[in-house]
Amino acid sequence: MCDYSLHAVDTRPAQVGETLITTTFRGTSTRGFASECEPEVAVCMLPGTELAFAENVKYDKRWIWTRQINFRVGKFGATDHDIPDRHRDTIEFPDGSRVLVTLLCEGQRATVLQLPVVQRTADRAAVVARASAAAPVSTG
Repeated sequence: MCDYSLHAVDTRPAQVGETLITTTFRGTSTRGFASECEPEVAVCMLPGTELAFAENVKYDKRWIWTRQINFRVGKFGATDHDIPDRHRDTIEFPDGSRVLVTLLCEGQRATVLQLPVVQRTADRAAVVARASAAAPVSTG
């Protein structure tokens, strides 16, 4: 899932073990995750993707002051699904607090620890469905 304002930016899915960097994408005012090798490509994550940051997470509200969360791990998610044209990608921390991804300070590094189990389950269900559709029907 990538924020609504990144529709004009090239995207790709996150991969386990890769290190990402927070950045502002050219032509937008939206911050998100990218690979250092592909800084113009937004890396999209499914809700439940677990991240480990290199340092405590810093964010701002486009003000002078930067705030810090005293956690280095978080889970990607979303909020306000029912409100259109709004940033909704979030990082949820162990204490339940959330920060919008677009408010994360630039230049922070995060490693993708784990993709959500939902994705693996959905992939497995698709394989089973294809196998069932291809199986011969017995009229026995």
